[in-house]
Amino acid sequence: MLTQLAHSARRLSHLLMAPPTLIPGPRLKYPGHSIVWLATDKLGLFGEMARHGDVTQIQIGPQPVALLMHPDDIRRMLVTEQRNFHKGRAVERTELLLGKGLLTSEGELHLRQRRLMQPAFHRERLAAYAQVMADYAQDTSDSWRDGQTLDVHEAMMKLTLVVAGRTLFDADVEANAPEVAEAMELSLRMFNYALLPLGILLERAPIPWVRALHRSRRRMDALIFRIIEERHAAGDEDRGDLLSMLLGARDAEGDGKGMDDRQIRDEIVTLLMAGHETTANWLTWTWYLLSQHPEVERRVHEELDGVLSGRAPSVDDVPRLEYMRRVLAESLRVYPPAWAVERRALDDFEAGGHLIRKGTFVLASQWLVHRDPRWWSEPERFNPDRWTPEQEAMRPKFAYFPFGAGTRICIGEHFAWMEAMLILSTLAQRWRVRYTGTEAPVPEPLVTLRPKGGLQGRVERRLSAADV
Repeated sequence: MLTQLAHSARRLSHLLMAPPTLIPGPRLKYPGHSIVWLATDKLGLFGEMARHGDVTQIQIGPQPVALLMHPDDIRRMLVTEQRNFHKGRAVERTELLLGKGLLTSEGELHLRQRRLMQPAFHRERLAAYAQVMADYAQDTSDSWRDGQTLDVHEAMMKLTLVVAGRTLFDADVEANAPEVAEAMELSLRMFNYALLPLGILLERAPIPWVRALHRSRRRMDALIFRIIEERHAAGDEDRGDLLSMLLGARDAEGDGKGMDDRQIRDEIVTLLMAGHETTANWLTWTWYLLSQHPEVERRVHEELDGVLSGRAPSVDDVPRLEYMRRVLAESLRVYPPAWAVERRALDDFEAGGHLIRKGTFVLASQWLVHRDPRWWSEPERFNPDRWTPEQEAMRPKFAYFPFGAGTRICIGEHFAWMEAMLILSTLAQRWRVRYTGTEAPVPEPLVTLRPKGGLQGRVERRLSAADV
C-alpha cells in the first residue's frame, strides 16, 4: 500500500510541474500501417502502444487514438471526469443491431433508462433467476456423455442464450437460437471494422454478409416484437422476468412515463447480447484455464464436494463457494471478455503530462492493464490465490475493471456473477473438460474476447460426493 501511495505521489508531483509534452507512440513502417495493424492485430497494436508509456497515441487514418495504462487516469476517464467523454466509434457501430439501448445511449436518455431498469437487477429479483440458471445448467450436464468431444465455446453460448431468453422475457428461445446467434455473429464482424476509416460505409455495402446482417436483424426484431405484443395482449402480467419489469417501469424521478415498445426492444436486445455473449466467453476461458491447471481444478472439486455434497447448487450456495469465486475473478483478469473500453473526448484532457485533444478516441484496455507487472506479480500466471482480501487491498482499484466503472458500469454485473457461479458449479460437479487443441487458443478481440475458432474439448465424468 505504501509503495502504491508513493508511486501516486511522485506521479502527481510530475503532473503539477511538467508542461504537456508530445504524446509518444509506436513508429509506423509505412503510410497506412496503423490501419492494417488495427485490422489484423488489435491486441498487438495496443500492446505495442503500451510499451511506450502510460499515455500513448497513434494516428489511425485521420483519427487520433490514445491509450491510457495508469489506474489513476483510467479512473478519471471512467468516473471522476466521465462527463468529458462519450462512447467511441466501435460502440456507435453496434447501434446497427442494438438500437438506443444502455450500451449505446448517452446523456439523459442513458440515465433515464438506467433508472428504469435498475430495479430489475436488485438482489431479490436476481434470486428469482437463480433457479432458472441452475435448471438449464443441469439440463446441459445431463446431456453430456463421458468422452464426448465438443466445442466448449459453442456449448456455453447455447446454454447462456437459453438462460437469457427465459430470464429476460420468459420465453424458450432455443428454437430461434440460430437466428439470434447469426445476428450476434454478424454484428461482431461489423464491429471488427468499426474503428477503421470509412468503416461506416460497410453498413451500406452490397456484401453478402452485410445483407445477411440486415436480414438476421429483421428476423430477430420480429421475434422480440412478437413477444412484446403477446405480453401486451395478456395484460402485461408480471411473470417474474425482466420484460415484466420493463413493461411496468415508470420514471418517478423524471417524466413519470415508461418505455415505448421500440425502447423496450433496444434494451432487450442489448441485454440479450451482453447477458449471454460475455458470460459464455467467461465460462469458456475458465474451462480452458482449469484444464491447464489441475491443482486449481482439484481445489474447485474439493470445495464443490464439501459445500454441495452432490446436490444441485442454489443462490444460497453462491457466497459459500469462495474458491470458485477466486477462480472466476482470476479468469476475468487473464481473459477479460470486455477487453477494452473506448470513449471519445468531448474536450481536451490532460493525462500523464500529455494533452489529449478534443475528438480523440481514448482507450483503456482490461487485457493490458490486467497484465501490467506493476500491479500483478507474474501477470501471465493463472493464480486464484491473488484474490484474497489482503492481496486485493494492495492493488489500485482500477488495475482491475472487468465490468467497467462509473455510471456506465455493467448493470448486469451481479447477474453475470451469479450465472457464472451456478453454471460452473453445476457442471464441474460431474464433469472435467480437457482442452484437445495442440496449441494455446488465440484470443479474438471483437466486441468481446472470444477464442478464435472456438475451443475444442473432451468432457470426462468425475466422481463427485454423490457417487461415493
